[in-house]
Amino acid sequence: MALEITDATFEEVVLKSDKPVLVDFWAAWCGPCRMLAPIVEDLSKEFDGKAIVGKIDIDANQEFAAKYGVRNIPTVLIFKDGEVAEKQVGVAPKNTYAKKLEALL
Repeated sequence: MALEITDATFEEVVLKSDKPVLVDFWAAWCGPCRMLAPIVEDLSKEFDGKAIVGKIDIDANQEFAAKYGVRNIPTVLIFKDGEVAEKQVGVAPKNTYAKKLEALL
């Protein structure tokens, strides 16, 4: 299951991770975000132990969405060594995210 990330846990879970971290910036009212949700869940199972896959609700956690300039959702950022390595705005096929994660392993 995808990890629920909050502003309080973002630094520890994402920025200090020794593995690549995929973060789905989403909101409950966003239709495309609901379309992306099962893809994120699949990725969390597929990359279990190799990467961290998580979601952050931008309505409840606005600090890091603002810090990374997330203006449209869903936006997926993939972090490596505390830095943004990949960005995908909008919904894309699962293999798009998988390839980006694989490249960072």
